[in-house]
Order: sequence, then C-alpha cells, then structure tokens
Amino acid sequence: MSFAQRFENTFKKLLPSPFSIAIGLTAITFLLAYIFTKPAAAGGANYFGQLIGFWATGLWDGPLLIFAMQMMLILVLGHILALSPPAITFINFLTISLNSTAKAASAVAFFTMLVALFNWGLGLIFGAIFARKIAESAQKNGYEINYPIVGAAGYIGLMVWHGGLSGSAPIKANDTGHIKEVMSSANSQLSLANLPDLVPLESTIFSPMNAVTTLLLLTIIPLVHYFIGKKSTPTTLSFSQDVAVTNNTEKPIGAEKIDASKWVGRIVGLMLLGYAVAEATVNNSAQNLNFITPNYLNTKLLGLGLLLHASIKNFTQATDKAIGDAAGILIQFPLYFGIMAIMRDSGLVLLVAEFFTQIATPQTFPIFTFISSGIINIFVPSGGGQWSVQAPILIEASQQLGVPLSKSIMAMAYGDQLTNMLQPFWALPLLGITGLKAKEILPYTLLIMVVGFCIFISMLLLF
Repeated sequence: MSFAQRFENTFKKLLPSPFSIAIGLTAITFLLAYIFTKPAAAGGANYFGQLIGFWATGLWDGPLLIFAMQMMLILVLGHILALSPPAITFINFLTISLNSTAKAASAVAFFTMLVALFNWGLGLIFGAIFARKIAESAQKNGYEINYPIVGAAGYIGLMVWHGGLSGSAPIKANDTGHIKEVMSSANSQLSLANLPDLVPLESTIFSPMNAVTTLLLLTIIPLVHYFIGKKSTPTTLSFSQDVAVTNNTEKPIGAEKIDASKWVGRIVGLMLLGYAVAEATVNNSAQNLNFITPNYLNTKLLGLGLLLHASIKNFTQATDKAIGDAAGILIQFPLYFGIMAIMRDSGLVLLVAEFFTQIATPQTFPIFTFISSGIINIFVPSGGGQWSVQAPILIEASQQLGVPLSKSIMAMAYGDQLTNMLQPFWALPLLGITGLKAKEILPYTLLIMVVGFCIFISMLLLF
C-alpha cells in the first residue's frame, strides 16, 4: 500500500464528514464550557440549560447568518464567473502549449494562485477547470501527463486565498465597527474606546509582509510543481464529458426572449459594475480601501458574471451548476455560530485568551496564532467560520500583549489557509470537476504544505 493510500485510510478512520465534525466540536465546546466556566453555586442541570440557551441564540444569529450568506455567494458567484465563455476561452488558450506535466503543473499553480488572490471561490473553480481542460487537451492531442499533480496544482489557490482580496478575516476586519462589535458581543473586559474602528487593508492584505509573502509563493510554488512534474510518470486519462455549461439551443418564444437576450444580462451587469466603480471612486471620498467588503466583492462578481454570460438564461444555467458547492457553508455555518455563542456567553473565550497571553510573548504570539489556526482549520474548514470563533480570542490577546492586530490577523489567515492542503473539505468541488480522488492529490498537496509552512513562518519571524 502506497503512502497516499495509507494516509487516506488513516484520515477516514480519524475524521468523519465535515458536518459530523461540526457536531463533534459543538459537543466538545459544551463539555469544555461546562467544566471550566460553571459557577460554583450554579446547579449542574440549570447551567447546562443556560449553555443550551447560549447555543440556540448563536445558531440563528442574524448578523452571522448574513455573513454566512456573503461567504456562500462568494463561492457560487466565483464558480459562475469561471464557467463563463470568456473564462473558458481563456483557459483553453492557456492549455495550448502546456504539453508536459512540468509545464502544466507550474502554469496551473501560478495562474490559480493569481485568480485566488482576487477571489477564493473563483480560484478554486478556475484551478479545477484549468486542470481538467489540460487533461482533456492531453487526451485529445495524444501526449502524456501526470494528472494528479496537475489536479493538485489546481487546488493550490486555497493556500494563498486568505491573503488576497476575498480573505474573510482581513475583509471583515476592514468593516467599520466590526472589531468593536465582535468584542462587545464577546463580553470582553477590554475598553471598546481603545479598539480601532477597523483594521485597514493597507496593514493586512496590502502590507509589506503580505506583499513579500505573496511574491515568494507565486515564485517558489510553481517552481516546486515544475520539478515534481519533471520527475513524474504519466497516468491514464479517460474523459467523456465537457465541464462547460451546455446551453439549450431551443428557440425562445414570448417572454423567454427576455431571458435569452444577450443585451439584458450585459446591461444589468454593466450597471452593477458601474455602481461598484462609483463606490470605489465617487463615493469613497477618503480614497482608501475601506469599500472592499464582502458585499462589494459580491456586487462585482455578480456584475461580471452577468456581463460575461451575456444572457440571463446562460447565467441561471451556470448558477444551477455552481450552487451545489455552497451546500457545506449553508448547513455548517449555523453550527459554528452556535459554538461561538457558547464560547462568548460562557466566558470560555476570556479563559482561552488569558491562556495565550500567559504563555506567549509579543514575539511568539503570531507564531502561536499561526499554528493554532492551522490546527483549528482541520476541524473547522472555513476561514469565515474560523474568524467568527477565533476573532474574540485573537483581538483580546493581541491587545493585552501589545501585538499589532493587523499582524495577528494575517498570522491567523496564513495558518487557516495552510492546512487546506491537508483538509480535503474544500477540494470536493475540484475532485468533482476533475474526476480525481483525494488520495491521488494528497501526497502533492502535503509537500506544498511543507513548503508553505516554511515561507509563512519565515515571514512572520522576519516582519
């Protein structure tokens, strides 16, 4: 049995489905809160009932459900955009000269990371379709490649996305009032007056540390894929269906002509993009980056999707194909919000923050944050969900230790994205599009995870 097979079997034995993991984490949170936060005078049954009340309050928390919808739309709209004819044409153009595993894997890794830095959902689907199109081209033109290596390269965007424009933690921290709202709801002892209204993107995503980190990732990761590809052996290819959206050629009648019109979708798309441009320029009197929020990104993605699909009919067909990828966010986020509510209302957040404060120094706290974030991501495979749970702890400890909040946020982001190379939850859309199995790409994503670990740790220590 190969290493990949042994690893996959071990993974299956240790971890159930992501939804079952969320249920297990809920049970563990209940237990920890009961053990460490139960008042001495409180009755056991009564306090357990209080914890259930905390959980129920968080489960359907209005602002957090809005956040879940924002994250779901980022993935769906990114997928829709990747399925548009111009995007497919661009991908087909890129595959023309990629006639070896080394060339294909390095190109897929590079372009997937570039796209993922703009939008994580788009990067995930772009990488999957790019890898699939390369394999289809290889089969059609009769040259050999190692498909799992190319497929693994198509997943690499999930190791850089949180340092890009759709990164959940830096984007939410850039919302005016978000930091104070988080700590207010967490019953923190910190003075809200001393907290910033926001953490600007200039100090997180567009900081010198993240710029250097991103440059190193864009340079080193494709090179690693190139050398892996040079030493690989070809695999068998067998495809029978195209991943692109198949448009119905039936002639529209009556009101159907509105849906089929290539001008209606384009006009609506241009209007949305015009609004986004105005929001970034005319309405942004301070000329800063505070306008880049999840809502702003989704407005741009919606406008681009309508513009590039041209007709409403094509857009909705792509939506039908893309919507399934958001099922995990839809059903699992409420459970994570319940976990957050228990930690917040029971005081467990404060206990954890005090623990980090006691063992960490201003120099080591970013490293502890990075490592702990990577571990948490294995069990909570969502940057948005992780930020909801970890934000109060991170903010509390950063303030007490005097660590720049911007650096702590990026340390959390780096750790969260790193272990996506180990956790196959977000690989499910890619596996569905490429036809590959988790055990086929895991050996290569694990190697890239080691390379990424070295880059992230070095940057956190250097800056």
